[in-house]
Amino acid sequence: MSRRLNFEVEVPDDVCVHLPQEEFAAKAKEALVMELLREHQISQGKAAEMLGIPRHDLFDLMTKYQVSVLDLTHEELKAELQKPFPRAS
Repeated sequence: MSRRLNFEVEVPDDVCVHLPQEEFAAKAKEALVMELLREHQISQGKAAEMLGIPRHDLFDLMTKYQVSVLDLTHEELKAELQKPFPRAS
């Protein structure tokens, strides 16, 4: 289930001439999703789904917004590296 939210933002005229209104909306959604991801309120899979992009494209976006792609503590990373690597059949 999802809910549609509408926001109203006042933007100076000199800024509006550079981007169409639809692009402002897309950038605002992108920034919101990246902030939710940074705050661990959504997963990477959910972020990609919300933005309608493949997960591998999300990594480039995360880099652009300086959101860590690998956000594990030292202990979590050590545990992950000790797990057996799945092999393709």
